[in-house]
This record gives sequence, structure tokens and C-alpha cells, in this order.
Amino acid sequence: MTDPHGFLVGGEWRTNDDILDVRFPYTGETIGRVCLAGRTDIEDTLRSAEDGFSITRRLPAHRRSEILYALADLIRERSEELAETIVLEAGKTRVLAENEVLRAVETIEVSAEEARRIDGTILPLDWSAAGEGRVGCLRRFPLGPVLAITPFNFPLNLACHKLGSAIAAGDSVILKPASATPISALMLGEMALDAGVPAEAISVVPCRTDLAERMVRDGRIAYVSFTGSPAVGWHLRGIAGWKRVGLELGGNAAVIVHSDADVPFAVGRIVAGAFSNAGQTCISVQRVYLHRPIFEEALALLVDRVRALAVGDPREPGTDVGPMISEHAAETAFAKVREAVERGAKVLAGGTRDGPLAVPTVLVDTTPEMQVNRTEVFAPVVTVTPYDTFEEAIALANDSDYGLQAGLFTHDARRIARAFADLRVGGLVVNDASTFRMDHAPYGGVKGSGIGREGPKYAIEEMTEERMMVFLP
Repeated sequence: MTDPHGFLVGGEWRTNDDILDVRFPYTGETIGRVCLAGRTDIEDTLRSAEDGFSITRRLPAHRRSEILYALADLIRERSEELAETIVLEAGKTRVLAENEVLRAVETIEVSAEEARRIDGTILPLDWSAAGEGRVGCLRRFPLGPVLAITPFNFPLNLACHKLGSAIAAGDSVILKPASATPISALMLGEMALDAGVPAEAISVVPCRTDLAERMVRDGRIAYVSFTGSPAVGWHLRGIAGWKRVGLELGGNAAVIVHSDADVPFAVGRIVAGAFSNAGQTCISVQRVYLHRPIFEEALALLVDRVRALAVGDPREPGTDVGPMISEHAAETAFAKVREAVERGAKVLAGGTRDGPLAVPTVLVDTTPEMQVNRTEVFAPVVTVTPYDTFEEAIALANDSDYGLQAGLFTHDARRIARAFADLRVGGLVVNDASTFRMDHAPYGGVKGSGIGREGPKYAIEEMTEERMMVFLP
């Protein structure tokens, strides 16, 4: 067994005796070992982040941009190693892992560009006599140390979203990766150091839950950026105190297909959006609503395409759907499938699992209160429901505690405008599945899906504070 990976505290690599085994989800075999930060390490991390912020807040924009471009180059140089790591620790297929690395490069490059675009505003104040002769100057300043808590499903790119935006904003950053997938984050920390991030300003600390919560509570942290489950996210917001908090908490995305849509195209995009990454994506298609005139046609085509998906070893090039992150995750998801069947739902494809391997599943005859519709299943599972009127489809899609993204297939401009106005989601994707995302665009939800927005430009706004100076010449 190789020596365990150390963790990074203010640019210093450390080890200790509390060691986590990182396992390949497909076989359960240990593919790496990682030392976990302890209580003293976390205190040192917080102190270093505070010291590091005194350096980063004074870094000029061109220097922050140069560091990020250097980091993007390093990620590109180590792309094969990073992709292999993501396959092994997250269980992603090779194609998805390689795509994540490419997206990570783009995310950091966008962050590098946005570092130079943090501008201000001159505000005339002579709206009334009291303001005559005065000028307001609005400018954004770095906020402070950022605590970035990342999930397992995009272990590199989501870490880049948080780390890249923090560096661009002039903040120090502490990265706490998911316990299932810490190795790629540790590699990112190593590359960030090599790219020129001030040592005091960067830490990557896999740790136990109680220590992560300690950092969330600590007054030295200015901003907490969390991506993960709703239960954990809202809990962290409750203990964070006065500090800013950004939450991306997932959803149970709806896709509406109206009768004027290109049905084969829509079905193809739904299959891709529902079953890639074994359905473990916050904006994965979960609820499909089909206009009744095309219901039978679209459903038959959907079932055929789902049954044709190859499930198995993510290392094999022909695999479409790899394992879920763990057998426990698969069992939790398929308990919801069993509940639906017991209450009258029918399985048209899949419905079974073998350990962490979940067979892509299509359910019909579900009801809105069933867990497969009401909660986030986060698995390769979709429900399919007919609707008669477009207003009914909107109501069904909105009947959710979540509101991250939705998809709509139609060529009618009036329906598109209606959906944009009435669907309570952070993003509406027209003539594609809900799963579409561009990394430079604003990303986030409403209702139980969270607060705040990611995408470097928008995250930088969260990680900076605007101040106004009133100047009397």
C-alpha cells in the first residue's frame, strides 16, 4: 500500500494517523489513502486563511489573473492523471471524467478573465440640492477567507468553480472536499501552489464533519460556499452566524415535451440528461411530462433507448452508465423506487440494482406525493407522466420543493414565454434537457435548491463586498 496523501494547510503539506480509505465505487477496492486534518490542523488552517487574506486582498488584478491562467495550464498538463483519478474515486465513465477536466480548465480560464473585470461605478449625487457638488464612487473589495465545501459528483470542476472565483476575487480559500473524492482536490491544491497562489492563502483539508462545522461557525470565515444535500446545506446556513452563505442544493428537475417538439431529439436529450453520471447530477432529468398526443410514441422511444444503455465498469469504453458513488447511495435511491411500486407505479425499464450498479429505470403511473417525484432521487431514475394542457404541465413542474433548472421542448414562442414567466426555477433550458450548463453562466436555484449563484462572474460578486465613497471636490 502506498503512503497516504497528506493535506494542505497554508501551503504546508501535513500528515497524521487519522487516515481515510478512498474506494473505487465499482469494485469497492481501495485506490488511495488520505490523511484527515485534525483539530489543531483546522485551527492552523483558519489562522493561515486570515493571514493569507492580508496578502491576497492586495494582489493586483493582473497578478490574480496570471496565477489563474498558470493554474489552467497545469490542469491541462495533468489532464490524463486527473481524469484517471476521477474515474477511480468517483466511478465516472472515462468520457465524463475527461470532459470534467476540460470543463475545469475552462472554469479556471473564465475566472482568470473575470479577475480583470471587477469594476466599479461613478454615481452622480445631485438628484437633489443636498447632493450638489458631490460624487459617489462604488467599488468592490475582497470579502475575506472563503470556505468551499464540495460534493463527490464533480470533484474537480466544482472545486475549480469555488477556488477559481475566490482567487479571482482576492480572497484566501479553504477547500474541504467530499470524503468520497478528496484526491483530485488535493491535486488541485498542489497545482494552485505551483501556479503562484500565496502559500498562506490556500488550504485543502479533508476532515471529519464536526471539524467542517467548526470552520463554518468560525468568525474568521467570511463566506461559505457549499454544494451538496439540502439537509446539510440548510443546517450549515443555520450555524454560520453573520457570514455570507451560498448554497447549491440540487433538485428534481422537470422536463416538459409538448406535441410540437421534435420527439426523437427530445427523447435523446432526456436520456442523456437523466442517466449520465448515473443520474448523480443536481440538474439531472428526474420528472418527464409528455403532452398526451405524443405520450405513447415518446414513451416507447424513451424506454427502448433506456434499455439499450450499457451498465458496468466505468473504465470500459463502451459503458454508458457506471456505478453510483456507493452501494448505500444506490440502496437509498431504490428504496424510493420500491415505495413507488408498492403504491401503484409501474416499472417499464430497470427497477433493479446490483450493489452500486443501478439499472437505468423508467417509472409510470406515479403520483406527485411519491418520493420518486417529491424528493431528489439522485440516481438513474425518471418518472414519466402525461398532461393535457400546457398550464397543467407548468403546475406539475412547479409542484416541487426544489427549483434549480427545468427543460422545455416546444417551438411555440408563447409557451416559451409563459414557461419562463411561470416556472419557479433558477434556469430554464428551451429545446434541451435541464442538464445543460455552461460554466461561465449564472447557476443556482430557488426554493429548496439553495441561495446565491455560481459561475465565476456571479460567484465573485458573492465573494466581494461593494463600498461607496462620497467625494466632495
